[in-house]
Amino acid sequence: MSKLAKLQDAWNLGRRIGPKRFWNLVKVYSSYYYSRLLGRPKQWGLPFSIAIEPTTACNLRCPECPSGLRNFSRPTGNLKADFFRSLMDQMGGQLFYLTFYFQGEPYINPNFLEMVAYAKQKGIYTATSTNAHFLNEANAKKTVESGLDRLIISIDGSDQETYSAYRKSGKLENVLQGARNMVKWRKKLKSKTPYLIFQFLVVRPNEHQIPDIYRLAEEIGVDEVKLKTAQIYDYKQGNPLIPTQNKYARYAKQADGSYIIKNELLNHCWKLWHSCVISWDGRVLPCCFDKDAQHELGQLQSASFEEIWWSEAYQEFRELLFRGRDQIDICQNCTEGCKVWAED
Repeated sequence: MSKLAKLQDAWNLGRRIGPKRFWNLVKVYSSYYYSRLLGRPKQWGLPFSIAIEPTTACNLRCPECPSGLRNFSRPTGNLKADFFRSLMDQMGGQLFYLTFYFQGEPYINPNFLEMVAYAKQKGIYTATSTNAHFLNEANAKKTVESGLDRLIISIDGSDQETYSAYRKSGKLENVLQGARNMVKWRKKLKSKTPYLIFQFLVVRPNEHQIPDIYRLAEEIGVDEVKLKTAQIYDYKQGNPLIPTQNKYARYAKQADGSYIIKNELLNHCWKLWHSCVISWDGRVLPCCFDKDAQHELGQLQSASFEEIWWSEAYQEFRELLFRGRDQIDICQNCTEGCKVWAED
């Protein structure tokens, strides 16, 4: 893969951190490590990275995804552009990394690329993840023109049968053509962005095709391949999606045949200091594991982001982390800190 493109992407991100954002970064890091030292939470900064949800809708039916399964209990819908702009006006001063993704397929929101362009105007590094079924010629061109900095394309198989074993209702050729369209328009418009990533979710049906994905990325001109371990909801008694190659599994098999999460569940979490998730309708959530918004910490339709970030509810949730993450349901299958394997 292209080391030059990777360096350009790192520079593209780093140059967004001016003096004000850097000072906030210092406050966030120092308060997090001070909190770990004390064993109780102190928060001195504001998040410098957030994920915002363009939509809950998706065209695919992936078996470990609430959006694909259509089983949300929370309201579903699309992020409104005017609400997004007001949020960026509030947060743009300290924010420098914005992920347009939580649940759903971002390109289903008709105003998605307009919102990317607005965040770009604020000097924020923008990223998204897509199943690439909407990257036709027109959308590929608009994506480059929007200024999107990073585009992660989910590709979980090198042939249709394997791909659709997880990406149900999906067509691999649409994904490959979408990637080709992005490479074409990036060259045509003489743009270094977006940085293109093939993300390969390693599960048992596709683990034998990892070398094929590197070959496809090289042939098409994609900048990087990332191998991602899969979160499995029903894992304790085993699951046909858990890879046979141990290094690609988030779960370890025990002597009695049951499975446990590999990483130790520590009573602190970096996510609660530097980031958060905002749903399409303005619910502020602790992290991306709260897919059904069961731990809503505030509502941006009725309060400013800073009011929510410094609120009693947020502080109580941080305190709960220190008392025991094993008591928080969304933490019990959390793999924060598990390595994502990537090879160049």
